[in-house]
Amino acid sequence: MRDRVLVLNAGSSTLKASVLVGGSDDAKASVTVPMRTVGDAATSLAGALRAIVSGGVDPGSIGAAGHRVVHGGPLFIRTTLIDDGVLRRIRELAWLAPLHNPVAAEVIAAARAALPAIPHAAAFDSAYHATLPKEAYVYAVPYEWFTQWGYRRYGFHGLSVSWSVERTGALLARDDLGIVVAHLGAGCSVSAAWGGRSVSTSMGMTPLEGLVMGTRAGSIDPGLLLAAQRDHGLDAHALEDALEHRSGLLALSGRSADMRELIALAPTDERAAFAIAVFERSAAGAIASAATALPRLDAVVFTGGIGERAAGVRAGIVRRLASIGVPPIDDVAVEADRVLAERPVAVLVIVAREDAVIAREVRALTA
Repeated sequence: MRDRVLVLNAGSSTLKASVLVGGSDDAKASVTVPMRTVGDAATSLAGALRAIVSGGVDPGSIGAAGHRVVHGGPLFIRTTLIDDGVLRRIRELAWLAPLHNPVAAEVIAAARAALPAIPHAAAFDSAYHATLPKEAYVYAVPYEWFTQWGYRRYGFHGLSVSWSVERTGALLARDDLGIVVAHLGAGCSVSAAWGGRSVSTSMGMTPLEGLVMGTRAGSIDPGLLLAAQRDHGLDAHALEDALEHRSGLLALSGRSADMRELIALAPTDERAAFAIAVFERSAAGAIASAATALPRLDAVVFTGGIGERAAGVRAGIVRRLASIGVPPIDDVAVEADRVLAERPVAVLVIVAREDAVIAREVRALTA
């Protein structure tokens, strides 16, 4: 029976593949394979499919494929069936997400070639934030940059945020919640949701804005970039490389962009400890800012690799939020969705499940 959805999540360095069956959110098979460059897409996909077959999944039982795409721009605000035109537009949006859209497009092309008989659909991380109010997505720059050029905030991690919002409502048994979701991983963002809809998010027109991240600077003074260009001759390509690949935790620590390594180094390495402190301050500030977009703050949710597994960092962020009523939490590891504090503001850890959200939307689209 062709009741299985293959979900492909192409990142900047890995390809995650999972198969979800029927109406279940559980993955029957799941694998992560390395993908060093865009050119590795076909090889990485073939390796992922072999691993899934080894896990007991018959490729002939796969009824549809869903692909995570980071940036849908103004064109894609919902999950969309992929044809040649859609794939071309995803490629054309690469300038907005140069680390992500090109590799997603190549994985889509490879998957359509490998599995031509099934429908393929794209689920966009930016789509969840299509509900942002205009005051949240128009920048205070010359207005024609918005009206003529389309420069505006889009936001990302929407698939993860929507899952966290849903799970928080289930765990707290309420559907009237004001929720701030901190997705903390190699890329980091903070979003606010009211009534299940996005009302604020920290990432912007591109995934560069907002929090300090693994190798990305997050929000900085634009004058700093003008000074680097004027005084030191950095052109657009050099600035992009610095902001995308050589900033963030990597720059602060001088050692690593990986929070696990920094935590291990911090007791004896002053710069590693400093990088963690800057990260905690950045995340706490973004959470407090996002709370101002809500009529009421009921819950703060941590998700993503750092949010789920770096217990000490999570506790350090929460300690900085006492002024907005967030209670302290214990520095304890958790393995699954859990409520860490309940009053006056709930604090939760939710395991990210973009694959479950994608599979549901693909099933609805292809039913």
